[in-house]
Amino acid sequence: MTDAGTLTRADLAEALHRQVGLSRADSARMVEQILEKMCGALARGENVKISGFGTFVLRDKGERVGRNPKTGVEVPIAPRRVLTFRASQMMRDRIIGAG
Repeated sequence: MTDAGTLTRADLAEALHRQVGLSRADSARMVEQILEKMCGALARGENVKISGFGTFVLRDKGERVGRNPKTGVEVPIAPRRVLTFRASQMMRDRIIGAG
């Protein structure tokens, strides 16, 4: 891993190269294809579920009133679409067990 505990695309491609035996170029291409497939599904409004890992879910949040923390003035917050991630139970168990 690079960067103080950050897993990158390059790290994923390198792991594919070492563990599966694909060339570095093929490994990088495969990582990009997987990420592109996930992004495309999310852009079409589909959720992405990876069994044993988790689910990426799109939610539409309605307009609401917020407050400026500095001034205390109420301001409208526009409706927007947000992306959330919900870890699978298997992932949660692994993370809690590792901590």
